[in-house]
Order: sequence, then C-alpha cells, then structure tokens
Amino acid sequence: MTMYKTILLLCITGIMMTSGCNNQTANSQQSTQSAQTLNRNVTLQLEYLLYLPADYHATQKDRPLLIFLHGMGERGSDINKVKLHGPPKLVEEGKEFPFIIVSPQCPATGVWSYEAIKVMALIDDISETYNVDQDRIYLTGLSMGGFGTWTLAATYPDRFAAIAPICGGGSPHLADTINMPVWAFHGDADEVVPLQRSQQMVDAVNKAGHNAKLTIYPGVEHDSWSQTYENNELYEWLLSHSK
Repeated sequence: MTMYKTILLLCITGIMMTSGCNNQTANSQQSTQSAQTLNRNVTLQLEYLLYLPADYHATQKDRPLLIFLHGMGERGSDINKVKLHGPPKLVEEGKEFPFIIVSPQCPATGVWSYEAIKVMALIDDISETYNVDQDRIYLTGLSMGGFGTWTLAATYPDRFAAIAPICGGGSPHLADTINMPVWAFHGDADEVVPLQRSQQMVDAVNKAGHNAKLTIYPGVEHDSWSQTYENNELYEWLLSHSK
C-alpha cells in the first residue's frame, strides 16, 4: 500500500468515527415534547344596534331575543347603515316589537359565516346583561346575513328556537344539525343568490327529519326581504316556537 492510499484510508476512517460520535451525541440530546395549555384572554369587538320593548323596564320578565344579520352592503363602521333594511329599519319607522332586537354590524372585510364566534359572544353578553328568555332566541338575516343564519344554526343548533334565513344558502351536508324550525324566503327571479341555494337547504333539512319550509316570491329579484320583514306573520311564527 502506497503512502497516499494509507493517508486516504486513515482520513476516511477518521471521518466515519467522527460521524459516529456525532450521531451518538445527537441521540443522547434528542428533543422531547410535552403537553401545554394556552390560557389567554381574547378581546372581541362588534358594533350593534339594541332595541328594547317599550315596557321592558316596567317588568322584569324574560323577553324573547331576535338577532338580525344584515347584508353585504351594510358592512363597515357606520352603524346607521344597519338601519337600511329589516327590523332595524322598521324600528326607526316607529314599529314596536315584543322582542329584544340585536342587530350587529359586520366588519368591512368580513362575512357573517366567518364572524360567527363574535355573534355568539354578543348573544352571551346580551343574555348576561338583559332579561333574555333562553328558550326563545331567534335568528334571521338577509343575503349575506341569510348565509350567516344558516351557518350559525348549523354550528350552534342548541342556541336557537327558530330561524328565518332570507335569500341565503348554506352547506346541505350540515343540515342534519339544524334541528330547529326553519322558515326560509327567496325570490324566484333572484340572480344574485339563486333560489336553488335556499331550496337545497330546505330540502336537506327536511330529508334529515327536521322541520323547514320555503316561501317563494314569484317575479321577485334579490330584494325578498322587504315584504318578508313587513309581514307580521313572520314574527308570530317565530314567537310560536320555543326550545
């Protein structure tokens, strides 16, 4: 064996021995994992309109609570936008309701389906602050708010006594969790949110063995909420249901 080959062999052997030592050192210092718990306060912020029945302060009895979710056009930081449609609009016009009505405003870049945790936190806060009948909490919304109504009902089915989604839609595969009465509304000429979106949800809820009905307005485009919220039959229907 030449001296060159001898030196090369010694170098290779040294590298292998060094590598082996490094592997042993790494194995002896192998990392471990342990179970930990996150405990951190989270601040949620949501602007909203609050309506109390005229005789709310005259009696301490628990009142039904109606949550109204507006459409996409009313998002932002101007709370007055929420008064453009639905129950908040009717309240501004002088209509009286037997409900506590809470109408939150969705942030400018949000959608109700992704703001569900804030809406539920708001319901909890209102329930702790005011005399709310926990067996008569109702949820309704239009367009984007209709989608939000379906989403919240599917995600938190134990919280609502009945829901009324208007020109919205949802995930039919989640319909089996929507075990409260549903009255949906949609115009058959709606090109923004096709009638099929409400029909699919109502059909899926009924197929799951629950109770849903759909009112279809012939010739009505995307505004199927005006005549719905002006119809006292809707509010009578809501109040007829309790958990």
